[in-house]
Amino acid sequence: MNNLQRYVSTFFTFCIVIFILVGCGTRGSDQAQQTQNATSDEKTAAPSNRIAIPPAVRSNLGITFAQAERRRIENTLRAPGKFEYLPTATREYRTMLSGRIELLVTQFEVVEIGTPLYRIDSPKWREIQQSIAEADSAVIQSKTTLATFDPLFAAHERHETSLKKSVDLWQARVRKLEKLRAAGGGTMTELTAARAELATAEAELAELEETDAQLEASQAQTNGQLKAAEAQFEFSIDTAASLLGQTKAALVAPTSQEVNALPLWRTIRTIEVHSLTAGVVASIDLTNGAWADEQTKVLTVVQPTRLRFHASGLQTDLGVLRDGLEARIVPPTPTATGTSVPYDSTMTGILKLGLTGDPNERTIDLYVTPEQLAPWARSGVSAQLEIVTDATTAPELSIPLASIQRDGMTPVIFRRDPNDPNVAIRLEADIGIDDGRWVTVLSGLKDGDEVVLDGGFQLLLASSSTIQQGGHFHADGTFHEGEH
Repeated sequence: MNNLQRYVSTFFTFCIVIFILVGCGTRGSDQAQQTQNATSDEKTAAPSNRIAIPPAVRSNLGITFAQAERRRIENTLRAPGKFEYLPTATREYRTMLSGRIELLVTQFEVVEIGTPLYRIDSPKWREIQQSIAEADSAVIQSKTTLATFDPLFAAHERHETSLKKSVDLWQARVRKLEKLRAAGGGTMTELTAARAELATAEAELAELEETDAQLEASQAQTNGQLKAAEAQFEFSIDTAASLLGQTKAALVAPTSQEVNALPLWRTIRTIEVHSLTAGVVASIDLTNGAWADEQTKVLTVVQPTRLRFHASGLQTDLGVLRDGLEARIVPPTPTATGTSVPYDSTMTGILKLGLTGDPNERTIDLYVTPEQLAPWARSGVSAQLEIVTDATTAPELSIPLASIQRDGMTPVIFRRDPNDPNVAIRLEADIGIDDGRWVTVLSGLKDGDEVVLDGGFQLLLASSSTIQQGGHFHADGTFHEGEH
């Protein structure tokens, strides 16, 4: 029975090589005779663990290779998770005033800082403009009124000087007449008249001083009104600047070089909202032309490159999990062929433990922000997190667990011949512990060796003596049952 199995295995191996290279079908009588002769010679040859894998075979069967590398399998934890946006990666744009919305961008459009996103035609904006105009008018009126006080004070000062001189003169006249009267000269009529004139001058001076006090009070009141109007104007401009995303200086600046040019705030009819960050329009929540109330979300802009990986670790591993551990984000599928992400397209980062856990699932939140994003990283894409809990231990030679094939109970790997890349060597795998994705190799490989990752099962069929071989492979990688 063993001889029969050996014969079937040897014959099957030879058939794979021949038919992969030349394909199936009817050949000439000479070629058929050569094949029969070669088969007859192989009956007495010893079985080989070497399988030819020329480029055509590797391409058609999807054979890929993985390099043996040093890894800390025993000190590596794995946690499933997905990518998500950082809290600072998403910016929502909402209406600051009620009004009609005119969209200026489309969903998934790439925007830069300053790109117009939408316009709001808002009646409330015109109310704000009216408030600014009233405050501006009050400022101008108060300044105009204040400008009239200086001439008034100057005229009053001249009048006061004149009245003081008149009072001084009449006081001197009265004193002189009183001396004459005391000496027996002069008349009482002259003295009385002088005293009357003095009283009149003093009364006019007192009245003028009262008027001066009233003017000073009026000036102070106008100054207060000016400050209140300026404050109202400043507050209104601040509000407008906040709503429009403009600076105060830009809003009050004239729109042209003309003498009577209007300030910017007077010329704005609709509010135009611009992007504050570069990114992509992730969603639009209103239809074009819709009426929106205040604080209605219009659209969302995201920065696709601002991602982090959010995984769920077991609470039983809290004894070894801590902030600052080295971590690696790996694709969910351990393959290097087809349309899936290659297994070696990984990202590295530093572990950050979440503040809370899930008492029902017995998990803890784990976060890693990649140092450099791989092209396949997208929000919501699932992956796995590899966490090295002890970086001081010596790494061991390891290969992907998916490269291990099973021939019955025997683990088998196919090492690429270092001297001939078109040959794969079947080896019984001397393996140790694994972490669910990688497994340590105790012997048979060295650093830099390549093993078959994808396509290993087909090679196992070609080289196994225990698996029933009821068919053959073509050069295009298809399998046919039965003999040629």
